[in-house]
Amino acid sequence: MRRGSRKVTISPRTCSRLLLLAAAFVFSFSPPAHAQTVSDVLQFLVTNVSVQTGDFDRDRAAAQMTSETISNALLTRLATLPVTTSSSSFIYRLNPTLGTPERATASFGPVFIERASTSGARQASLGFTFQHLHFTSLDGRTLRDGSLVTTANQFADETAPFDVDQLTLNIDASIATLYGTYGLTDWLEIGFAAPTITLHLGGSRINTYRSQTFTQATASSTAVGLADITVRGKVLVYDEEGSQLAVGALVRLPTGREEDLLGAGTTSMKLSAIGSLEGPVVSTHLNAGFSFGGVGREFDYGAAVALAAAPRVTVSGELVGRWGETGGDIVPSVAAHPRLAGVRTSRLVPGSPQTNLLSVVPGMKWNVGDTWVVIANVAVPLTKAGLTSPVTPFVGLDYTF
Repeated sequence: MRRGSRKVTISPRTCSRLLLLAAAFVFSFSPPAHAQTVSDVLQFLVTNVSVQTGDFDRDRAAAQMTSETISNALLTRLATLPVTTSSSSFIYRLNPTLGTPERATASFGPVFIERASTSGARQASLGFTFQHLHFTSLDGRTLRDGSLVTTANQFADETAPFDVDQLTLNIDASIATLYGTYGLTDWLEIGFAAPTITLHLGGSRINTYRSQTFTQATASSTAVGLADITVRGKVLVYDEEGSQLAVGALVRLPTGREEDLLGAGTTSMKLSAIGSLEGPVVSTHLNAGFSFGGVGREFDYGAAVALAAAPRVTVSGELVGRWGETGGDIVPSVAAHPRLAGVRTSRLVPGSPQTNLLSVVPGMKWNVGDTWVVIANVAVPLTKAGLTSPVTPFVGLDYTF
């Protein structure tokens, strides 16, 4: 950006109206709930057991718990989506000598990891982002090729089961997010993020008995609607010679339809600590936060490095981690068949209640003109826990007033 470029300063009332209009725009695209919900389809596919295990109650309980675990794994990815940093592009501070605001940082900062700086007094920004999640595995088990064994009977002296149920799940989610930020002062900013999700879940359940294959269930459902809206604030508590500390608070409101797995159904809150070192070319950032409510308790952590590769281009590398009691994993449980001697029955059941997710996120920001910034990155998982999308592309456009 040219340092002499003209900027427009807007009043808090005008900014509030813009943010309300933006939120109303997102709400207008939320269709009403329908009868065949995503949760219904998932439960139907997972609980439709055909293997004769001799213990119906145990089968039903295991299938129900597995369905709930998969639902929680999906909610963990959708209802607690990382949102772009509130100070996502330009940061301005008043120059006391000239009496005008000027750009305070060389880089545009990272994408998901917060930086301690606030956007600046009476500075506002609006942005739009899009990302696509193509889930291919669950706790390291492939979902899309029909190899996920949910229930099986096997003789102890044989290497393969003679009666087996296998599940195929195709899960895709596209998320479009409208967000905004307004600096009340040089040390305090507020903002919102309103994601709209298109979620498709479909699949089939196949039973194979002595090499004879039978289709037991096939179903699919697509949901489009508003997810849980985020309201957030950040306070800069220390700023001295490029070293900065800030604290943040984020509240997720239960605006997404829980029956379609678009929202957690309850309010959640996150409190975080943010540290930054801003240099003339390179900046580093550390985040740590604790969330409660919603899907469950969670500890978030992350680090990022941002490099001002050119006056209009910033490249960044981020490490984003999450650990908490937000779904857990599924594991096979083997027990003797109550009626058939020498036969062992395997079922999927919930394992540990903890989930550990870690991703690396390389990306860039490009100031295409005036105060418009294009955002592009890709998230690559480093762990196999929960529902995993091998690569998640992310693009966005940010405008600062």
